[in-house]
Amino acid sequence: MTETVSNNDLRHHLNSMLMRESLLDKEVQKSTEVPVIRMLPDTYVVKIGGRSILDKGRVATHPVVEVLGTLLGSKKLIIGTGGGARTRHVFSIGIDLGMPSGVLAELAQADALGNAHILGALLAPYGVVAIPPEVFGHLLPLFIRSVPGVIFTGVPPYSLWEHPPEIGRIPPHGSDAGSFLLAECFGCQSVTLVKDVKGLYDRDPNLHADANFIPEISTTELRKGNFETLPFERILLNLLDHSRLIHQVQIVNGLEPETIIAAVNGEHAGTIIHRDN
Repeated sequence: MTETVSNNDLRHHLNSMLMRESLLDKEVQKSTEVPVIRMLPDTYVVKIGGRSILDKGRVATHPVVEVLGTLLGSKKLIIGTGGGARTRHVFSIGIDLGMPSGVLAELAQADALGNAHILGALLAPYGVVAIPPEVFGHLLPLFIRSVPGVIFTGVPPYSLWEHPPEIGRIPPHGSDAGSFLLAECFGCQSVTLVKDVKGLYDRDPNLHADANFIPEISTTELRKGNFETLPFERILLNLLDHSRLIHQVQIVNGLEPETIIAAVNGEHAGTIIHRDN
């Protein structure tokens, strides 16, 4: 929008609420709190774990592919992948060599892309395509209107600009965070994280047979619980607290693949983690 500022000044000036303001001012930041549009409200983000599903090979991956194929008959899916064991191996080498978190994040992208192509090949009969990171964000609306589903590397492309972690050097934004951020940006319907456990437990169920399952929990309760380990990236708690469109995620057990169908259909099939407001 333009405006003429005076009778003697015929120049046109931008009429913007932010033109003469500091973007670092708290009151200015509050003034930008307006409704956000949903660009792809009829899509569902499903993140397939690299270590928890793909690394287990045919016995775990093929049943997941079958249920994803079933869902693709009626749902538009955006499928994210993680790097799995290869990423952990390259992290070990990189940390030993003194690599910073930004370099490790770049390496994680490469491993996740490999798994995206593997899963894309398995889902090719259903018309699903794996999209490289360079064009994914720009062409996602085109692809999702052309095919029943797309696959991407869940690891966000922070690469060298990865945020320094609070502890250690492992990049805090992995494929869980990247899948959530994508869903938040495009305003997708839901986010389902497919792991090899039913959901969240008060202790590691692989080490403690008497661990208690937690069907639903808020981000605040999770922080107060001070869990030693989580089946998802801790940074996800901060992302949920600050999100505008996606207010919860659900973790389901990919070794019981029918739970994926239930979660995408809006049913409670694992652990739901939600923000407080």
